[in-house]
Amino acid sequence: MLRLFEDRGDAGRQLAQELTSYAARSGVIVLGLPRGGVPVAFEIAAALGLPLDVFTVHKLGVPGHEELAMGAVATGDLCVMNEDIVRAFGVSVETVVARVAAAERDVRLCEARYRGERP
Repeated sequence: MLRLFEDRGDAGRQLAQELTSYAARSGVIVLGLPRGGVPVAFEIAAALGLPLDVFTVHKLGVPGHEELAMGAVATGDLCVMNEDIVRAFGVSVETVVARVAAAERDVRLCEARYRGERP
């Protein structure tokens, strides 16, 4: 069933209604993806009485085809690569290494902006 939402806040409130079994459950954290996912996650966390945090992800676009992901870097020093895409587009090891390093810097900066000194 296709649902329509007024905005991200409305989406979060509606989703929270589907997740009530998680309300105030120990060990559960609501994670939001900056920027658009944070307003959704905020509403869920507020409705369910759960802590909110961010999970930052930076897509690694294929050179010349930036919307096509060859991988991603995320919070927690995570890096996932799609080797098939890297091979198919002939992306060099040097380019992958440089893009991963830049994405790791971006993730750290974004985490600092949202999280400050909190782990």
